[in-house]
Amino acid sequence: MHAVVVKVKINDSEAAESHLRAKTVPGVSQAAGFVAGYWTRKDDQGISMIILDSEDAANRVSEQVPSMIPDAVTLEDVEVREVVAHA
Repeated sequence: MHAVVVKVKINDSEAAESHLRAKTVPGVSQAAGFVAGYWTRKDDQGISMIILDSEDAANRVSEQVPSMIPDAVTLEDVEVREVVAHA
């Protein structure tokens, strides 16, 4: 398994959360190889981890991330990481 880790700066928390629930989560959950997704927030920083069943699937999702970012957030980083353990 591999994870796509996305870091954003939240500029408008209400608009960001609305977009997240209405567009991002439903869209990502339909991606080929999707296993699980977690979106977190602390103050004006957001970090998400999307787990996929293969490195290829994770790379495909990571390439789509910039087009999924609404104006309510600023994309800071996207990376693909290998999942080495889970519980």
